[in-house]
This record gives sequence, C-alpha cells and structure tokens, in this order.
Amino acid sequence: MRTLESKEQFTELINEKTIFIFSADWCPDCRVIEPFYPELVDTFTDYTFVLVDRDQFMGICQEYDVFGIPSFIAFQNGEEIGRFVSKNRKTKEEIIDFINDLSK
Repeated sequence: MRTLESKEQFTELINEKTIFIFSADWCPDCRVIEPFYPELVDTFTDYTFVLVDRDQFMGICQEYDVFGIPSFIAFQNGEEIGRFVSKNRKTKEEIIDFINDLSK
C-alpha cells in the first residue's frame, strides 16, 4: 500500500489502475478496516492501492466530493471507474464487493 505524497502524484496515479483510500488518523471507522488492507493488496493485484490522508489533501477531497471517510475511489486511464463513498462504517465484505464490481 502506497501513501499519497503530493497532488502531482495523485494526478499521475489516476492514469493507472488505482484505488485511492481516503482516511484520517483520527477516524475510528478507518482504524477498523485498516488491518485487512494487506489482504486487499494481495488479493487485487491488478490495482495499485494508495492511502490518502484526508486532512493533508482536503483539496482533492473537495474536488472529488469525498466528505465521509473511509472512502474509496477507483481510477483507470484518467477516468473514475467506481466509488464507495459514504459516512457509514464499511465492512470487509462491502469493500471486496465494491472492488469485484469494478471489473464488471
């Protein structure tokens, strides 16, 4: 799992097959799903997973309407191909379903 370091890096990574995970250190729901990040990375090897610190990249969050965290947005070839954005806690199964649905 990579960690986003700059807006420029975000702009480059949307051209790849990337899933951005928007999170924050203070977010309890984010901490709940954090332990299975390695499993997602190992299972869905077609994607690059990038952790985005919501507090550090508020401009990106505003631009892409990310108001609840944790949230997931997938890109490929510069286009958004899916999103799982809500204020609700996400389960491992919901996240896996979201990623599986990206291929359909």
